[in-house]
Amino acid sequence: MGSLSGKVAIVTGSSRGLGAAIVKELALHGAKVTINYFHSKDQAEQLRRELEDQGCEAICVQADVSQPEQAQHLVQCTVQHFGGLDILVNNAGINRDRTIRRMSLEEWREVIATDLDSVFYCTYYAVPHMIERGGGRILNMSSIVGEMGNIGQANYAAAKAGIVGFTKAAALELARFNITVNAVCPGFIETDMVTSLSEEVQKNLLARIPMGRFGRPEEVARLCRFLVAEGDYITGAAFDINGGMYLR
Repeated sequence: MGSLSGKVAIVTGSSRGLGAAIVKELALHGAKVTINYFHSKDQAEQLRRELEDQGCEAICVQADVSQPEQAQHLVQCTVQHFGGLDILVNNAGINRDRTIRRMSLEEWREVIATDLDSVFYCTYYAVPHMIERGGGRILNMSSIVGEMGNIGQANYAAAKAGIVGFTKAAALELARFNITVNAVCPGFIETDMVTSLSEEVQKNLLARIPMGRFGRPEEVARLCRFLVAEGDYITGAAFDINGGMYLR
């Protein structure tokens, strides 16, 4: 497996859930990591201590990456502390589920800002530092919902579909700088977003997954690690990891 020794990584929205699993995977393979959080300071600090106990280098930076000046702050803090930036994983996301007829304008704007606008902001501020380092790796976390849609998630589906389009355009623009840009489209993974669903809803979802189970955060994290450590000739792609629930 490719080592990430000497590489510096930011994972947005990484104090818990999928983001925390990705941070751990990158750190345990040698990367110096920035744990980004907005509200979950205690969880972020606990994760940092856990990684440091295992000999990893990690810092925590509070930033609401839906705001451009805070996305810039996140990148600046990372570069100032570690001396550069090689890897950006745009993972931050929220959901405000409601049917279109019941969705408020604020619920639409909030999801688009956090899930989609943040991808542009963080990429925008990260790219100059990657160019200085002679290249970089950007991963954007999309979703199965951005591919197949879902009732009550028009805002979330639009944001996640937009991420795939952004990924393709950015990959074409940044290839000449040795910066790869890829998207990961997880299915239903055992995070708070899924485990908080009712037992009946979970049962119905499982019935639609050919592999008969939800994915584990560590499985998605391993795919992310491969793409940033060994995916030198992979760019502009969107990777499905959904247990066969959606095939394209």
